[in-house]
Amino acid sequence: MSKGKAIILASSSPRRREILEKAGLSFSVDPCDCAEKLREGLPPRKLAKSLSLGKAASVADRHKKALIIAADTLIVFRGGILGKPHTREQARKMLRMLNGRTHLVITGFTILDTETKKRVSRSVETKVFFRKMTPSELDAYVDSGEPLDKAGAYGIQGLGSVLVKRIEGDYLNVVGLPLSVLAAELKKFGIPILRHAGRKR
Repeated sequence: MSKGKAIILASSSPRRREILEKAGLSFSVDPCDCAEKLREGLPPRKLAKSLSLGKAASVADRHKKALIIAADTLIVFRGGILGKPHTREQARKMLRMLNGRTHLVITGFTILDTETKKRVSRSVETKVFFRKMTPSELDAYVDSGEPLDKAGAYGIQGLGSVLVKRIEGDYLNVVGLPLSVLAAELKKFGIPILRHAGRKR
């Protein structure tokens, strides 16, 4: 049981923070300051889990009696991983690649109990189908500025939803944290989300 343990989100992502807040959890944010290292040859699902574990471990030493939640989201297209574009031209290039095609969004997450050392890492996959957009539509989206801090150059929770025709799988996984699977794992650590959500009402 995790009675009395603080919950720490090892992420500066406002989207992950919002998902946990809507779930009714009380938590603090302590972002991981480690650099993400993509290990070549590692399958995307294992890579996502490995990256999330690394983030959780880097924060764990700062919290003696806590549950650390860390996550990493990858955009996978034709076997390659698309990161965050640093320029508008990079964003435009990524969006042209994805335009009218299908890609995968894989989020790996880790829950780490710093007191007992118990931990679990899981990954969740969602298939995203893009509509066929015109060049001017893609340019307009790039000009909005939204793609520049998003893996794959779009945010499904924002204006980027216009690009998406449909998805197969967990929507919140695409946003950055698969709450349904996370909730099932948190319950094993003594944190039943529905009970906590009920106390917020």
